[in-house]
Amino acid sequence: MAPPAHPGLQLADFAGEEPSADARLVANWAVATRNHKSRAFVIVDKKDARVYVFGADGRLRDSAPALLGAARGDDSAPGIGDKPLSEVKPEEKTTPAGRFVAQQGLNANHEDVVWVDYSAAVSMHRIRPMSPDERRLERLATRVIDDNRISNGCINLPVSFYEGVLSPAVKQTGAIVYVLPEVKTPQQVFGAYDVTDPQQLAAARARAALQASARDEDLVAQVALKPKADR
Repeated sequence: MAPPAHPGLQLADFAGEEPSADARLVANWAVATRNHKSRAFVIVDKKDARVYVFGADGRLRDSAPALLGAARGDDSAPGIGDKPLSEVKPEEKTTPAGRFVAQQGLNANHEDVVWVDYSAAVSMHRIRPMSPDERRLERLATRVIDDNRISNGCINLPVSFYEGVLSPAVKQTGAIVYVLPEVKTPQQVFGAYDVTDPQQLAAARARAALQASARDEDLVAQVALKPKADR
């Protein structure tokens, strides 16, 4: 039997699926660095219009296509979460990139959803037919990725996937959601790097050591400059 490609390094297990390079990089980084904090985690690949749900052990539970914000972009417009949908401009219909802590909750219609960014009113939820001319169910079924850019910013998922995979994972351990960027890079958004590349791994460890040293020096300076009564 061949030895593991990266002995001693825990990576995400995609269970035979072939994700994009960015999805694999972020998933591996999250698992190897424990960035997901022993919770389930979700990768939302906007470029590929696909969502992956992993258990806390880093193993893929399942994946599914998704409908995403109609507008291209990695940031939410200021104040977007407080705007009525009728006032949201086409260019403001973005699904923001970033690392989010998933939260179970209810929307204004008392439907259970998984909040991604509550302040921006972005959630993951069951697909809703909405207006017939949007053909959301048909769009979700096609293999054309551009078809999947139709929502106001929320992440629409197949009903069975939401109810049978995503929601139980969030309820069981909580979840971290990584919404991959489409304009920026994963390095810019998450500080992620290729943990299977020895040079990138060494550079990351060197950065962490410098940051730890700087924190130590800052603590020493605080003690020296701010005497206070002890207990």
